[in-house]
This record gives sequence, C-alpha cells and structure tokens, in this order.
Amino acid sequence: MLYSIKVKELYSHVIGRRGPALHVISPAPENVTATPNATMTGFAAPSRGSAELSSWQVVMPAGSTGPEHSVSREQVWTLTAGALEVTCDGRTEEVTAGRTLVLPADVLRRIHSAETFEAYVVMRVDGVVTVPGEEGTRVLPWAR
Repeated sequence: MLYSIKVKELYSHVIGRRGPALHVISPAPENVTATPNATMTGFAAPSRGSAELSSWQVVMPAGSTGPEHSVSREQVWTLTAGALEVTCDGRTEEVTAGRTLVLPADVLRRIHSAETFEAYVVMRVDGVVTVPGEEGTRVLPWAR
C-alpha cells in the first residue's frame, strides 16, 4: 500500500499528461559527439525525455580551442576537472574546477583549454549556434 501512495505522489503533478513524471538517463555511446576540439556526451534533451532543458558533459583536451560562436540561449557551465579560458564579449577569464560559468545568450564566445577540462553544461532545449561568416544557425546534436 505504501508503494502505491508513493507512486501517486510521484505522478500527482502530471495528472492529465502522458508519460512518466521522471526520466533517469545514463551515458550511452549513441549520445556521444566528437569534434576536432572536444567530446560532448548528451544527457537530458528532448530526445531523452526532457521538455525544457538540455544537459551534457564536455571534455576538451589540453591545447584545444573551439570556434568563435554565439548561442541563442544562456548556458551554465560547471567545471568538474581542469581549467578553461573563455573569451566572451572581448573579456577573457580563466575558470577552474569547482567554479561555474554563466555565458549569456547571443554573445560571441571562444573556449580554450590550457589544460584538459571536464564540464557539465545546461541550456534551454531551443538553443541554436551562430558562427561568424556562416549563413544560418546550427543545432547542437548532443542537446537534441
């Protein structure tokens, strides 16, 4: 009986909606995207049960520099290992493990790894990327 009460409590906020009230997501090879500069492992995303937020892990090896770009939505990066340098709107900052970086929407940024870093990133699911000199926008496959 206690179990059925707990299940009702768990689902009470979604009465009238279809699908489970929660999703548990484990890292999986099909959710990994490797680029020349970093590897992203997707976690929460619309394709994995999240309606509003996407989250992923970034691992960037020492000496790598990502392309200059802007993202249409704010991103929150929490570093769990290493350090990065970010240049955003003409300002460069070092961010080390244990610190969190908030990158505003629609501002050019570039990330460089003086040493290998790992970070967890969170963003609204509808964020897209713009690269100077390229037409249109790009979606982030690990965030879909």
